Amino acid sequence: MDNNFKAYQDAAEMLKALAHPVRLCIVRGLLDKKQCNVTYMQECLELPQSTVSQHLQKLRSLGIVESERSGLEVNYQLANEKVIKLVRHLFEEEQ
Repeated sequence: MDNNFKAYQDAAEMLKALAHPVRLCIVRGLLDKKQCNVTYMQECLELPQSTVSQHLQKLRSLGIVESERSGLEVNYQLANEKVIKLVRHLFEEEQ
């Protein structure tokens, strides 16, 4: 049995973040769209901007997504290859 608890803790935190339906939807959407901004996400999800931003902050803090500023707009994209593979597998999508 492996006692590398740091690796298990990191994996558990990532899985907890993905366990929320809104965050999983955001990640799944970014698989297709590659990158998008909060306004687009909030319209798709039909949620307030503040709610979407809170979920994105959680994903960003864990390195699942990254942001890039373009003028006044901030675009988000997936940043973790393990998460990309996991979500593709969950939804049985080929690359």
